[in-house]
Amino acid sequence: MRKFKQKATLTLTTAALLAGSVAMSSPANAASSPIAACGGGSYHQVDSHALSDKAIVYLMYNGSTDCVVTWKQGKYYGNGETVNAYVWAKNGDGFADGGYYKYYAGPSKVTAPGQCVRWGGGYSTNLEYDSPWEHCG
Repeated sequence: MRKFKQKATLTLTTAALLAGSVAMSSPANAASSPIAACGGGSYHQVDSHALSDKAIVYLMYNGSTDCVVTWKQGKYYGNGETVNAYVWAKNGDGFADGGYYKYYAGPSKVTAPGQCVRWGGGYSTNLEYDSPWEHCG
């Protein structure tokens, strides 16, 4: 996971994450669900966005921390392909994770209670979701 200050567009950050991924990898301890990837039962799903039938980008929250995971679906789960997940707070703090993963990208987390966030993720080079500033407060 990398920490970024929001100085470039989310698209450029995503492109850099995807371009830098050359070796196949997966989380050390693969989680059983997007909530588990974020850290467990204190998180609840706030929003999601489907990337075709290949993956779903999930936004979760636990009362102070926003967490984003891009979770592969169906026949794509377990197959290596570039995926990414990111979240930024209105104050400029943000986190992104991306690579050639088998199961999911993330968790990308930012502590931003009371602030709007921008979140999103991608699958391969052609499926991408970038939210507007939302989920404020």
